[in-house]
Amino acid sequence: MTETQLTDPLALAEALIARPSVTPVDAGAQDLLETWLTRLGFEVHRVTFGDVPNLYAQRGEGGHRLCFAGHTDVVPPGQMEAWTTPPFEPSVDGGMLRGRGASDMKGAIAAFIAAVAKTSDTPPLALLITGDEEGPGIDGTKKMLGWMQEQGYSFDHCLVGEPTSREVLGDMMKIGRRGSMNATVRVEGRQGHVAYPHRADNPLPAAARIASALTTLELDLGYESFQPSNLEVTGWGSAETAENVIPAEAWVRFNVRFNPNWTGETLLAHLDRVIGEAAGGAKWSWNPRVSGEAFLNDDPALAGLVARAVRTVTGRAPELSTSGGTSDARFIAKVAPCVEFGLSGATMHQVDEQVPVADVDKLADIYAEILRLYKEGLL
Repeated sequence: MTETQLTDPLALAEALIARPSVTPVDAGAQDLLETWLTRLGFEVHRVTFGDVPNLYAQRGEGGHRLCFAGHTDVVPPGQMEAWTTPPFEPSVDGGMLRGRGASDMKGAIAAFIAAVAKTSDTPPLALLITGDEEGPGIDGTKKMLGWMQEQGYSFDHCLVGEPTSREVLGDMMKIGRRGSMNATVRVEGRQGHVAYPHRADNPLPAAARIASALTTLELDLGYESFQPSNLEVTGWGSAETAENVIPAEAWVRFNVRFNPNWTGETLLAHLDRVIGEAAGGAKWSWNPRVSGEAFLNDDPALAGLVARAVRTVTGRAPELSTSGGTSDARFIAKVAPCVEFGLSGATMHQVDEQVPVADVDKLADIYAEILRLYKEGLL
């Protein structure tokens, strides 16, 4: 790739999309990044935890350091025959760049590389790129932040390139995220014949009470910049298939998306009481798993800088949102203020994932403007 191509976000995005880097397989995507970043004067480190490849790169000294964070891994393409063109053969049709990762989030990585390549004077920079954001999220950003601390690397602010725009580029950015908890409650009974219920102990009535209590539970009325926390029951039943058998066990599965009114610990304690009361003496157990805590960017100046760059390029004032699912920003927010801004997520994880080519170009311009404003110290 020539020096000119390093300033072309479309060419970079196509090269990344062509690497079938389905979590945790890298397929050479981070090899490309290492080559490009080395040519741009970055010190590049490749760190693997388990099966997950990760990359950290930095250049420049003095002043605040801005980090761009993202991931090269993508979700599986699904039914290959459903795609208009093969998912890992990038194509441009009708002004749209199509391919797995175009939106989430190889297009944004390409835009940032291009922005750096065409900006003559940048602030001190870092890139933190992981290979398991779409997977368990165990051996990527979370462990890399620990590795960085051990090695003495740090940054002052972070821009996460997730696809935050809702419909058009620049209509939304993320200044925080809700936390997430998953759990399955298991109610223990005693198997028996339906004609002799006194010889059995049916766990389904208790499971039904638990499901009802969880479904009708009001956790809070919202939090600054956050919608109310919500709990959704995602399944319930038993493994028994015979029509004339009372099951030995029943289960209820649910997810909670919670705002900063709660921590994982306080939410767990509250739900433990709710479930226990609804169980009404039935023997039960559960396995709550908090995959991320709620967070809100505590540096409004950073959000203001990014919003200013978006307005300069697109003319839009982005909505400051905390909606959506989790991202690796949940880990980064513990060490530095961070905001998220990227392409439209309208087709992410879908068949024929695609974004406008013009938006990839504009995103590079936005990122370049962010670099300019950050360099000038306009925080």
